[in-house]
Amino acid sequence: MDTPDTPDTPISEGGRAGRWLLGAALLALSWLPRTVLVVGWILVCLYFGQFTGAACVVAFVTVRVVRAVGRRGPLPGRALNPDDEPELAALVRDVAERVGFGEPLLVRVVPGVEASLGRFRVGRTDTRVLLLGLPLLRALTAAELASVVAHELAHERHVSDRGVVLLRFARALTADGLEGRFRPTAPLAGPLLRASQPQMWRAETAADADAARVAGTEATASALRRTALLHTVLESLGERWLDGLAEDDRRPEDIYDALDASLADPHVARRAARAVAEADVLEPDPYATADHPPLERRLAALPHHTGTPYGDAPVPLRTAAAVEAWCARALAHGEERPGTPAADADALRPVRLLDLPDDDLRELGRSALSPVLCRATGRDTPAEAVAAALDTIADGTWTALARALEPALRHAPAAARAPIARTVVATALGHTLADVLLAAGLTPAGRWTRTVLLTPDGRPVDLCERAATALDDGDPGPLRALLTATGPKETAV
Repeated sequence: MDTPDTPDTPISEGGRAGRWLLGAALLALSWLPRTVLVVGWILVCLYFGQFTGAACVVAFVTVRVVRAVGRRGPLPGRALNPDDEPELAALVRDVAERVGFGEPLLVRVVPGVEASLGRFRVGRTDTRVLLLGLPLLRALTAAELASVVAHELAHERHVSDRGVVLLRFARALTADGLEGRFRPTAPLAGPLLRASQPQMWRAETAADADAARVAGTEATASALRRTALLHTVLESLGERWLDGLAEDDRRPEDIYDALDASLADPHVARRAARAVAEADVLEPDPYATADHPPLERRLAALPHHTGTPYGDAPVPLRTAAAVEAWCARALAHGEERPGTPAADADALRPVRLLDLPDDDLRELGRSALSPVLCRATGRDTPAEAVAAALDTIADGTWTALARALEPALRHAPAAARAPIARTVVATALGHTLADVLLAAGLTPAGRWTRTVLLTPDGRPVDLCERAATALDDGDPGPLRALLTATGPKETAV
């Protein structure tokens, strides 16, 4: 068995003093707007002799602080007891020994694609709780899962310094203040976040290095890639299924099986892989709030290790049926805490996605963007709206169309406007174009998405991808040619 050794990627760069200073500065900045508001209100009350009002403000703030500090809730997720899941418990114990993690550890499952290690109060004892997403337990091999567990436990070696903990907390609090239209602290927060981001990234690559040492470089790289794909598919298709069914008071009881089946479809897999590869473009981070480096950077930083041969099959879950049922219900209600989803579960009728007709399944994943594009272009029909949108690509005015489609875009950070505008226009154009072409007689290339169609000569074409390419090239010609080739004159643009 490998013994814990020196981390492959130390995070000591920058010094403890620097971490404490950056963390303190970010905390002060994040609390500044609230502090100014509270102090200002107290001063106004005192100026007008409203001492009772000032005392009420002080009491209100004090109560909020005390509640925030003392707030406790149930543990997230559902317990995976060692007696019920001996194989999983054995893997976690073995990984903990190899990483050098010696604290008592609870393992719980959550519905989403995530893994994290947290500290929770259980009774009167601070306890470490490892949260593992069910999609990871289902899809990852034992070696890949060992890599994920090793990464989370390795954070104890690389992020145990209180200065790092403070810095991570302060960054998250500051990032929350940069959401929305009003960002008064942005001019100062941006430089501080950019200055502190390298330390967060070093912590992640250090944990990745330990994961590679335990489970092997190949398994670690595969786990990173597969986790990104699972997250993308759940965020796109899965959330649309949940929203579409919820409108009819229904919930999917086989959502995890459906996600697995959809990812096996080459068109869905290709789109998800493209989204992962373009993540930095599709999700710009102008204020450097991301604590994790880009995927390709993490992969390139992995050291070479053969690791331990944990196995190429998923770890068996003996209580899989009960766990999946709980997670499906929790996911449908947007809840991850035990007991909460059950209160409303009977109000939603369970359905099986895999038993739905293809048209119904594709309709669940539909984005009703045709009326939006019609309003933004001032046209009456989807075909006319597509024609107007293609004209904006040809004359380079599509950014104005993006603002018409998404008025909040003008309030986005300047560095993020262009990539967000590209995504907004490409998505609206791709979905509206799908409506036009389906009406013209084209057929979907698969049962999972309605924006990948078969051309008259039988070739699959991803309309959202083709629209994004047209925006990048400034050339709507291929889209116009596709419309012309469909045949009916009323759809030609």
